[in-house]
Amino acid sequence: MDFSKFLADDFDVKDWVNGAFKVVQKEAPGKTDAHASTLVMKLQLFIQEVNNSIEESSNQALQNMPRVLRDIEALKQEASFLKDQMILVKEDIKRFEQDTVQSMQVLVEIDQVKSRMQLAAEALQEADKWSTLSADIEETFKTQDVAVISGKLTAMQGSLTMLVDTPDYSEKCVQLEALKNRLEALTSTQIVSTFNSLATDQAKLFVRVFTEMDRMPQLLAYYYKCHKAQLLSVWESICQSDAPLKQQLSEFYDTLLSTWHTQLQWSSQVFRNPCEVLTVLMIQTLGAMVPSIPDCIAVALKRCSGDSRLDVLLELHQTAANFSRSLEAAMQPQLGECNLLKVAELVSCVYSPYTTYQMQYGDLEETNLLIQLSAVPLEHGEVLDCVLELTHSVQKVFGLAAAAVDRCVKFTDGLGVCGLIKALRGLFSKYESYTHLLRRSISWRTRPHLRCSLRIGLLSRTLSGGCFVLSSRIIATCGELLRQCGAFEQQLSNKILGRAGRFLWEGFNPRSLTGLQEGIGQYIMSLPLHLEPFVTQEDPALELALHTGKLPYPPEQGDDVPELENTADYWLGSIARATMQTYCDFILQLPELSLHATKQLATDIDYLSNVMDALGLQTSRTLQNIVTLLRAKPDEYRQTAKPLPRRQASAVATMRGLEY
Repeated sequence: MDFSKFLADDFDVKDWVNGAFKVVQKEAPGKTDAHASTLVMKLQLFIQEVNNSIEESSNQALQNMPRVLRDIEALKQEASFLKDQMILVKEDIKRFEQDTVQSMQVLVEIDQVKSRMQLAAEALQEADKWSTLSADIEETFKTQDVAVISGKLTAMQGSLTMLVDTPDYSEKCVQLEALKNRLEALTSTQIVSTFNSLATDQAKLFVRVFTEMDRMPQLLAYYYKCHKAQLLSVWESICQSDAPLKQQLSEFYDTLLSTWHTQLQWSSQVFRNPCEVLTVLMIQTLGAMVPSIPDCIAVALKRCSGDSRLDVLLELHQTAANFSRSLEAAMQPQLGECNLLKVAELVSCVYSPYTTYQMQYGDLEETNLLIQLSAVPLEHGEVLDCVLELTHSVQKVFGLAAAAVDRCVKFTDGLGVCGLIKALRGLFSKYESYTHLLRRSISWRTRPHLRCSLRIGLLSRTLSGGCFVLSSRIIATCGELLRQCGAFEQQLSNKILGRAGRFLWEGFNPRSLTGLQEGIGQYIMSLPLHLEPFVTQEDPALELALHTGKLPYPPEQGDDVPELENTADYWLGSIARATMQTYCDFILQLPELSLHATKQLATDIDYLSNVMDALGLQTSRTLQNIVTLLRAKPDEYRQTAKPLPRRQASAVATMRGLEY
């Protein structure tokens, strides 16, 4: 019989009994009572055996108890003895410290004297070493061995650091600098030859020597001088050609880019910061060009006519931009090692020749547009031809305006938009004066014909014929002009704003609401212009679909919904309600507000509400609740918040620091 099941944590009497009788019922169904008697007898025997075992274990424990008590008492006595010994040792240590304080103080003073004597001895050794090195340096220079001379000068420099307090320290410094200048003059020819031939091992030697002498800037000056002279020689030969300036600059920029790639590979083996070294080389080269790029641009602009000056500037600026992008791609793998201040200085050197012209962009563009406008034919001999040319001129004028926008983006990255607007204003003003003169000319030419028609009674046929048709065409041209103007204004806004988005600070925090409401309001006020195509074109099917399908953010229950006149109202209402909901979500996520910020936010919400009123829309209830809670006095906040949603009241109370 297996009694181990009685030790299990999950032992269950019923399960054990059922399991014990299950086998018997299958094998001998009639012997259940006999089997039960057998099990009871076995259990009784097992219980008796367990009782005997427990009794035996108890007797042994009782017999061992006195011995355990004796061992515990002995351990207690040993612990007490150990405690007494530790107290004695502690007292001995304390007494020893008291007895040896004076002796230790003497030892400390002796050690200080020893240290000072060692320093004095080292100073004397360095002074003697300086004298020895000074006496031997002339013989060392005669060997013209750069490594040996450098070692001597480095040793003298180390000795000089120990002689700071000596009376002739300044004289020794002057003497050492003179020796360094002498070594530099001795090696100057070799340095130039090394940098011209790109001898790696020799260059590494000079880098080590000049680093030990703390004269690395002087060595880099030799490097810049050598390679700058080569690059300037290339530029001088390029300038002697008869090629256009764009081709000359492109060829020189290619040379600079090729120099970057070749020198970077070599400089990486020699200099500690090759990227910064090459950046400085590019800066010095661009600044030392003769003739300089600004002078070349000025000469090139003098040679071209007024209507082509801006195109020439665009071509030259594009050449510089291409070089800048190529150089940026070359720098990208080592960008983390570059000195960003030097990189910014290099960018300034590349683009600075065009800064003056970018500041004058408005005047240049206006002159260019007026010259191109003067080439648009607007007046011919026949009246019908004049009207036709007027019709065709609308597309041409807006083509000129669109080209001006493209030039503004390319030349100034959209930053010259103020100058662009000035130029466009001049263009359209001049065009308006042309059309006004043309209208007067047409009126003057058709007047004799009308008088003649009146005399012979042909007025009705005249009105139904030429003059009325011409007038209708002129009016249609005005309508086309207005349509093109609206479309162009939207295209201009989208292009400039899209370009300006590239200059947004990446760390812009969307939860900073300062000025945000003004942008929201201006955008919503411009929505009718965006939705104008839906107003001018009636589409019953679209209206039915919008009315049936329901746009997102429908009006809240209980709002007075005005009768919608066109499909644009559906879109405008949905966008406005979505904007207000998003605005409310951001406000409710603000962690805290100062007293001034609370007042400012309430004013901002009022501004947005005025925008909604101007568009014939209702401010959302959530926004109304928020501004009510923002304006509530602290002692009246609970009373004000009672009828309002608890979530909104709690959020505003938290950001205002009020108990709620």
